Amino acid sequence: MAQPSQFESGLLPKLIIQIPCYNEAETLAIALSDLPRAVPGFGSVEWLVIDDGSTDETVRVARENGVDHIVRHTSNRGLAYAFMTGIEACLARGADVIVNTDADNQYHAADVPALVNPVLEGRADMVIGARPISEIEHFSPIKKLLQKIGSWVVRVSSGTDVQDAPSGFRAISRDAAQRLMLFNSYTYTLETIIQAGRKNMRVVSVPIRVNGDLRPSRLVKSIPSYIKRSIFTIVRIFVIYQPARFFGIVAALLFGLGFLLGLRFLYFYLTEGVSGHVQSVVLAGALMGMGFQSLLVAFLADVIAANRKLLEDIRYTQRSTQGEGTKTFARDKEAA
Repeated sequence: MAQPSQFESGLLPKLIIQIPCYNEAETLAIALSDLPRAVPGFGSVEWLVIDDGSTDETVRVARENGVDHIVRHTSNRGLAYAFMTGIEACLARGADVIVNTDADNQYHAADVPALVNPVLEGRADMVIGARPISEIEHFSPIKKLLQKIGSWVVRVSSGTDVQDAPSGFRAISRDAAQRLMLFNSYTYTLETIIQAGRKNMRVVSVPIRVNGDLRPSRLVKSIPSYIKRSIFTIVRIFVIYQPARFFGIVAALLFGLGFLLGLRFLYFYLTEGVSGHVQSVVLAGALMGMGFQSLLVAFLADVIAANRKLLEDIRYTQRSTQGEGTKTFARDKEAA
């Protein structure tokens, strides 16, 4: 395979596979036993475990099974935070491509080459492994439905064609990883895709296989809880990434409702006289006032969003500069 232009000529890229872990001692060894140590197109493949404040033997299991790098949180910070800690650690260790997978061995590790190929070939900045959701036996019908709804919302919000947005099995180029910045502490899956799409990154899906269920999901403790968290996550993503549209819709609804109530009062005033229906005037005034305030919030939120984009660009520039120094140091060290 010819070396793609996004990697330096004459140097095979480095792949780091990261695994966020929280009390995964029982399943981590199984997941690690299936991970590849060599992937076509890469000069080296390393494993990195993010220990998110585990209280069991996760770290010992990781060391005994040959994990190259272990990054530890002193307390449990959540999956999204662990994911970003891993991204930062992989970048600091000179990764050209990062693969994220789960410690419960949900994803078929033999599909790693298929996952990274679009990045290697320069066709994608982020690749999402699309699970056969309808064929997974341990997914309940309501969970399958929610997965499909969530993926549809993400496709609409991001402008991408991602088939399985909640999938954690994904490959990310170094440049894309440097641009990521999460605000949600619950999960990284939806937000990273929306952020990638809005930053004009190339996001593609590839079909992957899944393994049998080794343990219940940590994120889905109950269907009502999952629904509540999913709705909150989706709404929060809209507020953060499309604030003008979100508050603009709220403003239009409130103002429109107030306007209709005003027309209702006007109709009765013209047909029945001034007596009665004063409540319609009061409510119409309140709703139209709230609509106007929401419109002002939409303008302010849009200005804040523009400022956030500038800060993200500054952070990306800093990451890129630091990253080049890190990779140069690593190459010099290998040469020595």
